[in-house]
Amino acid sequence: MQPVHPETTLSELAASIKTWGRELGFQQVGIADIDLSGPEARLLDWLAAGFHGDMDYMARHGVKRSRPAELVPGTVRVIAARMDYLPPAAADPWAVLNQRDLGYVSRYALGRDYHKVLRNRLQRLADRITAAIGPLGYRVFVDSAPVLEKALAEKAGLGWIGKHSNLLDRRAGSWFFLGEIYADLPLPVDQPTPGHCGRCTACLDICPTQAIVAPYQVDARRCISYHTIELHGPIPLEFRRAMGNRIYGCDDCQLVCPWNRFARPAMEPDFRVRHGLDAPDLVELFGWDEAEFLRRTEGSAIRRIGHERWLRNIAVALGNAPYSPEIVRALQARLTQVSELVGEHIVWALAEQGVMPHRQSDSP
Repeated sequence: MQPVHPETTLSELAASIKTWGRELGFQQVGIADIDLSGPEARLLDWLAAGFHGDMDYMARHGVKRSRPAELVPGTVRVIAARMDYLPPAAADPWAVLNQRDLGYVSRYALGRDYHKVLRNRLQRLADRITAAIGPLGYRVFVDSAPVLEKALAEKAGLGWIGKHSNLLDRRAGSWFFLGEIYADLPLPVDQPTPGHCGRCTACLDICPTQAIVAPYQVDARRCISYHTIELHGPIPLEFRRAMGNRIYGCDDCQLVCPWNRFARPAMEPDFRVRHGLDAPDLVELFGWDEAEFLRRTEGSAIRRIGHERWLRNIAVALGNAPYSPEIVRALQARLTQVSELVGEHIVWALAEQGVMPHRQSDSP
């Protein structure tokens, strides 16, 4: 642990850290203590309810997620930062969602993988702090370890956790990424931001699968983002039609949130749209072989789901699209070339298109 600095020096350092963070491209930086007893109780209740589904990693590390000093011994403060990601010049989300022969990709995944971008910037911030004060005990996290990042960001004054469970800021909405530096330096902490959701239930009402089962409670087992990204097996039948053309993630609860009228396009060039995935043609995407998938998703968060789940998700979206001979041909052409998992979803999609896959006479 660093020697205790005079309070004025720590205050000056905290102010400098926020300035350096903005210079590195973060829109806001705050500092939190490590008391997460309240969020820990809510986390344990959420896990006990089974709302994490197959995300076993949410429970794997016990309470290390809510006790920073157990994850990184010596930690006394968390420096939390946010960076806007809403890609400028992207196709209108509602227009894409309403055109069912196009695929909808969550806006956060349209640019370069945020893990790498934020981790690099946070490391540079930590290096700047070290250069100013000498050796520092710290670790950088970007959605990469058991960290309650939204609870920490809320404590650090970066916003409040809304009814959809995302962090909200009155000046920026919710279209931003979060990252943290766990540090052994007793910096002065920032004050939490009070909530401003009021009686609004727009996010609960819009959710296609009613995954927000109560204000501030999301059942991942019903969530389209969970089904298209986290789930490795078949997508439950009861949710397939509600998925519409969402092939990677779901933004509906953010799109409808009144606070997002204040959101600003990202300044970070790495978050600009890549490979036209803001409004892609579903049949074209379904034609990608694995090599093409890997090439087109290089440096993207999308790559984490792999080619098999990519095809699984697109098959469901093709089933939900208006009937088209082109779609039927694309589905039938893939049927004998894919895994059992993808094949089952293609069979479902063909049935939704009004075609029985084993009857060649049904082909247009």
